Amino acid sequence: MAAARDAFPRWRALPAPKRGEILFRAAERLVQKKEELARDMTREMGKVLAETRGDVQEAIDMTYYMAGEGRRQFGQTTPSELPDKFQMSVRMPVGIAGLITPWNFPMAIPSWKMMPALVLGNTVVIKPATDTPLSVANLVGVLEEAGLPPGVVNMVTGGGADVGAPLMQHEDVGIVSFTGSTAVGRKVSEACAPAFKHCHLEMGGKNLIMVMDDARLDLAVEGAVWGGFGTTGQRCTAASRITVHKKVYREFAESFVERARALRVGDGLDPEVEMGPCINEAQRRTVEGYVKIAAGEGAKLLCGGHRLEGGAWAHGYFHEPTVFGDCSPSMRISREEVFGPVVSLIPVGSLEEAIEVGNSVEYGLSASVYTQDINKAFTAMREMYTGIFYVNAPTIGAETHLPFGGTKHTGNGHREACVQALEVFSEWKSIYIDYSGHLQRAQIDTGE
Repeated sequence: MAAARDAFPRWRALPAPKRGEILFRAAERLVQKKEELARDMTREMGKVLAETRGDVQEAIDMTYYMAGEGRRQFGQTTPSELPDKFQMSVRMPVGIAGLITPWNFPMAIPSWKMMPALVLGNTVVIKPATDTPLSVANLVGVLEEAGLPPGVVNMVTGGGADVGAPLMQHEDVGIVSFTGSTAVGRKVSEACAPAFKHCHLEMGGKNLIMVMDDARLDLAVEGAVWGGFGTTGQRCTAASRITVHKKVYREFAESFVERARALRVGDGLDPEVEMGPCINEAQRRTVEGYVKIAAGEGAKLLCGGHRLEGGAWAHGYFHEPTVFGDCSPSMRISREEVFGPVVSLIPVGSLEEAIEVGNSVEYGLSASVYTQDINKAFTAMREMYTGIFYVNAPTIGAETHLPFGGTKHTGNGHREACVQALEVFSEWKSIYIDYSGHLQRAQIDTGE
């Protein structure tokens, strides 16, 4: 914190285009090191190499994007209601940004927070998840190689109680940006409230794919497999529940289960493997707990449901891709975030019923619809109260140049990525310049 405080005046004073140039060099360096960084990430947290390459690529995209914002931190100029008066608005950095990031996207998500904070002139103290410090250390190392001055970005490792809590409670922190569970996010919000710190929260999701009776089922099945089991289901945008129209429910379920059973699970560095392990034993036990809960509630186990051990699975926390059928919207498996390779299938009779199911949970991050009817697509697009929506695609696949985030218990109203990220890490200053040479009183001297 002392290093970040000492570095702030000099970093803030560096012209924003120069800050952007440092980020551009960092992006170029990330491109050069992409394969090395991706392999480190797979070794560190398990997801398959194709996905860790995508994780690094997202950091590349975000860093390039925010490098450009060094020359595009636009404000507003407006005409005054008084003569001989000029007015405009400009952004100011908040100060020191305390960042707390998760393990499932251990380079992408830190880049979502770090790059907009830096280009605006903030300094950073970041606490990565205890399971994935290496990927953040690698990202910080790339920034150092690109010429980032000492103290501008600082990484601290450790648990939430030892490092996270002191970080968000520190009097010098101007903003805390957190990605993680809704339960922990509530604690972050409470810690920030007494000092009125800026607080940015990205939290849980219980995302829905709606498969209509006119959908291309082959496309919907592929999307559901990727949405449900990509990153071992350990995504806040994972498609962990699927409403399927009763007319095509049996056909979809049979194809989906067949694909889920065929997924190759194992070492993420093996190019033949399609799904890696859970992040740790505690998370695997959580998955097993939800499997028992679902069975107890009467959900029909269609495939999976067990841990994988021994042989190729001896060195990791592996769990089978698991599908439950004939689920009701009220079951816990249909309402609570599992954060693992478990998908529930919910039969519905109409688009309206699917939308009602989709909006019935406490989260509002991502949803999608598979249909060939443009009217149904636009209706679902309008009615689903989520921050992200897809048509004929799964619930994952966000890009850096649109805002990312959700509604209800998924977040607290802010967005990451795109220019909306600048709102999180800056304050507005409105400036009025009167060159009339005499006192002019706004709203008073404008009347007749």
